[in-house]
Amino acid sequence: MILSSSRRSAPSRVLLLLCAGSVLFSADMTLAMTITSTGPQTLQLPQGEQTTLGCTYTSAPEDTGDLDIEWTLVSPDTTQKDEVLLSYSGGKKYYLGNPALMKGVDFAVSDPSQGNASLMITKLTSAHTGTYLCKIKKAPGLDTRKITLQILERPSVLKCWVEGNEDVGTSVSLHCRADQGSPPLQYTWGRENGAPIPPSITQDAFLGGLHISNHSVALAGVYTCEVYNAVGKESCRIKLQAITAASRAGVIVGIVCGCLLLIAIILIILLLLLFRCRQQRQRYEKEFANEIREDVAPPESRPTSRVASLNSRRAYSHVTQTEQHRAASSITGNTLPKYDEKYGYIV
Repeated sequence: MILSSSRRSAPSRVLLLLCAGSVLFSADMTLAMTITSTGPQTLQLPQGEQTTLGCTYTSAPEDTGDLDIEWTLVSPDTTQKDEVLLSYSGGKKYYLGNPALMKGVDFAVSDPSQGNASLMITKLTSAHTGTYLCKIKKAPGLDTRKITLQILERPSVLKCWVEGNEDVGTSVSLHCRADQGSPPLQYTWGRENGAPIPPSITQDAFLGGLHISNHSVALAGVYTCEVYNAVGKESCRIKLQAITAASRAGVIVGIVCGCLLLIAIILIILLLLLFRCRQQRQRYEKEFANEIREDVAPPESRPTSRVASLNSRRAYSHVTQTEQHRAASSITGNTLPKYDEKYGYIV
C-alpha cells in the first residue's frame, strides 16, 4: 500500500514541476524586452497632417546590453535593401535617411532611452507612403514592430452643374466632380429638403452623375452632391428648376423688357455724350476766335510811311551821286573837286 501511494504521488510531483517551470518560463518571457505600443498597424492619413508612429517599450533586468533603437523604411522590393532612417545608439541620435524624406522626421521625445522610441512626422507627403519597422535591442532582449502608412490626398472642391434643359417632361442630368483626390472616390446625391430620391432617377457613384429621364415639378429643388474617400470629403449644392410653358413665356417677356430697357439706357447715354461734345466744340470755337482778335497787330499810320519813303529816296540819291563822282575820278585819273551836300561841287 505504501509503495502504491508513492507511485501515485510521483506523477503529481512531475506535473507540479512542469507547471512551475512553465510559469517561470512565461515570467521570463514577459520580463524580456517588449514593445508595448498597440493600435492599428495600417494607417491611412491625409497629406499635410502630422502623425506619430508609436513604439514604446519596456526592458527586463536581464537586458544588460547597450540600448540600440532603429527606424527603417522597408523596401517593397524584397531584392532591394531597406533604408535606415533614424537610429539611437550610445546615447546619441543618428539621422541616416534621404534628406528629402527626413524633413520633419524625428523621435517623438528628446530622450528615446526612457521607454519611448516613437517616430514623429510633422508634415506627411506622398513620399512617406510605405512600411516602417521599429527595432529595439538591448542584449539579449530584442523586439520589433511594423506600421504601414498610406498617405492619401483629400478630395478637392466639387464642381456642380446641370446638363440639358430644365423643361418639364424632358430629360436632365446633374453632375458633380472633384478634379483631385486619391481613389477610390465615391459620389452620393441627396435632396436638401430631406425628400428621398425616387428609384426612377439613376445615380453614378463613381462618376458623380444623377440622371432624370422625365422631369417634373415635383423633382425641382436643391440637390447636394458629396464626394469622399478614406481621408476626407467635400460637397456642393445646385438648384434644379422645373420650367413650364407659362413660366417660359414669362421669362421671354422679362428678357424682351430687359433688352428694351437696356437699349433705352444706351440711347440716353449716347445723347448725353453728343450734347456734351457739342458744348465743348462751341466753347472751343469761341475761345479760338478770341485768341485771333488778340494776336492781330494794329495798322501803321500813313504819314509815317511817307516820311520813311522820302528819307529812303534821299539816302539813295546821295549814295548814287557819290558813287558816280568816284567812278569819274578813277577814269580820268585826276582829282575832282569834292562834292558838298549843301553847295554841290566846288569849282
